Amino acid sequence: MHAYSSPRASLVCCRLRLCAGWISSGRRSLVVTTIIAFVFTLLIIMTSNPARAAEVSIQKILPAQGFTEEWVIDGKVELYDKDTLFNHINGEAELYFPYGFDALASANYINRKNQDLSIVADVYRMASVLDAFGIYANYRKANNSWVTIGAEGFASGSQLMFYQDRYFVRLQVSGETNLPQDTLLACASTISQNLPVGVGPPKELDVLKIPALVPKSERYLAQGLLGYAFFRRGMIADALVQDEKMQIFVIHEDTEAEARRTFDQYHTYLKAEGQGIQLTENAARRLIIAVDPLYGGVQMEQSGRYIAGLVRIKNNSLAERLLDELHKRISADAGS
Repeated sequence: MHAYSSPRASLVCCRLRLCAGWISSGRRSLVVTTIIAFVFTLLIIMTSNPARAAEVSIQKILPAQGFTEEWVIDGKVELYDKDTLFNHINGEAELYFPYGFDALASANYINRKNQDLSIVADVYRMASVLDAFGIYANYRKANNSWVTIGAEGFASGSQLMFYQDRYFVRLQVSGETNLPQDTLLACASTISQNLPVGVGPPKELDVLKIPALVPKSERYLAQGLLGYAFFRRGMIADALVQDEKMQIFVIHEDTEAEARRTFDQYHTYLKAEGQGIQLTENAARRLIIAVDPLYGGVQMEQSGRYIAGLVRIKNNSLAERLLDELHKRISADAGS
């Protein structure tokens, strides 16, 4: 692996050399010499791994030769940006833009023994960890076969997907209907090693972690939560309590004023639809209990910068309990 040297690292090295020269004008002690040597060594170690640099070169994330002796790259790594993404995934590119798509690196790996058999490896760089999770969760299904890679991943005989830091990785088999999962994992593991490490799921998902949450049902929608334009973005998941299934959602606005405005827009929409609405307000909390024309029973509250709610409600008392649990999670998150 080639050493990576950032401008900041070069500046630090230059300052260290100046420092060493200044000290040598006097009587430089062995201790000082040892410290400088240690710092230089530490800088080399930290900057020699692209995954630890300030920014990963997306072109270098994909193995340039291949990921095993049996699988080699066909051609070179191709790069795409916002203007050219549709050339690679025409008809699907628009899905990526709301999640802050920045760049895509793509490579085709072929099997030495059967060159009609290939794996297309795509690495998408998104705006944030939350955005990478958001695009990944668009493909995740409840019956997926989960694999331990990155922050989370799943695989079948013909594909493997995972996300890690702000990167979404998608592997697709071509020329066969399926491959042994170990082959896809070998490719994914090689890619994962070139990505930033130590970053798990986005912290924003923590507010959904109430006991009734259905595992791996969480999604982040970067626009139009529940299909409503005034819910610009938010998280949604399934919840199950006493055999009743509902959906919980949380919207985190930048300011309390924005959260209040979003809450009021939904309230106005419900009134225009002529549905029965109960609205209660106090200094800390505003609450709507109503019937949504698309989702049936709904309860929604605004507290500070957050809006939390449930839809598809049949039992209001159960929903009230879950909303209280969401409120506690939000309060803990706001106080952290």
